[in-house]
Amino acid sequence: MPLNVIILAAGQGKRMRSDLPKVLHPLAGKPLLGRVLDTARELGATKICVVYGHGGEQVRQALEAADVLWAKQDPQLGTGHAVLQAMPLLDAAHNVPTLILYGDVPLIRAATLRRLIDIAGDDTLGLLTARLDNPRGYGRIVRVDGRVTRIVEEKDADDAERTIHEINTGILVAPSAALARWLPGLGNRNAQGEYYLTDIVALAVAEGMPVTTAHPDAVWETEGINSKAQLAALERVHQRNVAEILMESGVTLADPARIDVRGNLVCGSDVSIDVNCVFEGNVKVDAGATVGAHCVLKNCHIGAGTRIAPFCHIENAVVGPDCIIGPYARLRPGTELGRDVHVGNFVEIKNSQIADHSKANHLAYVGDATIGSRVNVGAGTITCNYDGANKFRTVIEDDVFIGSDTQLVAPVTVGRGATLGAGTTLTKDAPPDTLTVSRARQVSLHGWKRPVKKT
Repeated sequence: MPLNVIILAAGQGKRMRSDLPKVLHPLAGKPLLGRVLDTARELGATKICVVYGHGGEQVRQALEAADVLWAKQDPQLGTGHAVLQAMPLLDAAHNVPTLILYGDVPLIRAATLRRLIDIAGDDTLGLLTARLDNPRGYGRIVRVDGRVTRIVEEKDADDAERTIHEINTGILVAPSAALARWLPGLGNRNAQGEYYLTDIVALAVAEGMPVTTAHPDAVWETEGINSKAQLAALERVHQRNVAEILMESGVTLADPARIDVRGNLVCGSDVSIDVNCVFEGNVKVDAGATVGAHCVLKNCHIGAGTRIAPFCHIENAVVGPDCIIGPYARLRPGTELGRDVHVGNFVEIKNSQIADHSKANHLAYVGDATIGSRVNVGAGTITCNYDGANKFRTVIEDDVFIGSDTQLVAPVTVGRGATLGAGTTLTKDAPPDTLTVSRARQVSLHGWKRPVKKT
């Protein structure tokens, strides 16, 4: 059915102690508001409106999208006033519900919201409430004979009301026509001098509209973020949830508390991940692969059976099956490795393709190169691909052996089966099946004395 979603995101967030608007602070690599927008889309919302204020155009520019409407709240006069700014942009038909979410409550789940929407239907005010052992700071749900009659904010509550443990999460759904009718009549005679959205509960009761409640599966779904400490706490909640899903799918995590997924990580069966690894963007790790400790993988695909040793960085790269990478290897954007490729310690590869069974095991830089099968790249080898203005390509054909400390000055081609002697600086194509050597003649000067420091 049609659904309006209003996301309140106008707050300043003073306790964040930051120039960045609160709703743009990242949780698992995505802005808080971006996560709430994703949830609204998952619900199939027909209209989504973000009410913004502090941070203004910075918030809009960061999350502008074709399916998002924007309403500015200036000045900020409370939650009821904020919702009122959005109503003219939405479908106000009576049978269209409007769901109210918050840009700083990033972990609310679509399943919980669907349950709330289903309970409320199109003619009932639905509240998402929770029970807390310590409800301090929250608005309380006041019931009479089990029925909700109103919500009282803690600053306005009396001693008896402060003993109530059922709290208002702020998330609610209401018929759009009723919201449009109630909001202009809200008052601000309260401790804050603001127009509280929660006052619509008493208005609904006065009209005889049913007020129903639903509850989240976990309290952390409804927790908001007002400080860096709260942001860090919810980050760990989110990462633990991700770790649980990975382990349920068959992934072995050395320590579920020490993994960070800042995007989408898809793993095959029997994948093993050691501690303190970071996964960003879209990462796919195929069956049987292992990722050593302290690795960073971003927007990459790791083939089945590949072993990644500790301290590797892999970004925008494709690694084939049964490869051995690292430790301390860096695969930069445009890297494509075939099957059984070995990339060892302190080897950097960029915008290059390396075919099956080739090796670069030590201290090499391979940039803008096409390397064939069964090639050995010796320690200290460099493809000199940049002349200060333009990039050039190096081609190394199958079965080539490149000796240590070799420089290949692109554009250059090394023919199939060729051997380059250690220390060669190659500036012209090397013919196939031939040894090519470029070295200065070795000279020893007898009787030479090393200079000594003058006193």
